[in-house]
Amino acid sequence: MILRYFINQTQMGKITMSAVTLEELKENFTLFDDWEERYKYLIDLGKELPPMDDGLKNEHTIVKGCTSRVWMVCETTDEGRLKFLADSDAHIVRGLIAIVLAAYQDKTPHQIQAINIDEAFKEIGLDAHLSPNRRNGFFAMVERVRALSAN
Repeated sequence: MILRYFINQTQMGKITMSAVTLEELKENFTLFDDWEERYKYLIDLGKELPPMDDGLKNEHTIVKGCTSRVWMVCETTDEGRLKFLADSDAHIVRGLIAIVLAAYQDKTPHQIQAINIDEAFKEIGLDAHLSPNRRNGFFAMVERVRALSAN
């Protein structure tokens, strides 16, 4: 069962993150010559995530299928757009969350279902440079977003 949580106004105000789009992220990743630099960038992206209140980190918000612990909550705005808040206990995974949020944040459920994240994942080069566990975790987060948008 997937639960939506009410995120208090203070938390909602923090969900905006830097307004980087998935297209901009794809471009930014091409600026780096090697994967060590790209991993550093990925970690920096994760550092920019808004904090998640510890009270929201529980068994109902944990993303199943991730080796690292990942929590995700969602709220629907008055305009029918979805706002996600997510966190992890691992630096690189927080960066992967930033990519997921760049793709899906502030979209309608219909827009979310139409996004081809597999293509973006390949264009960034993550398909060839992430461990299988992190790759599975990334797509577990994507499935969680899609499930939350379907409710």
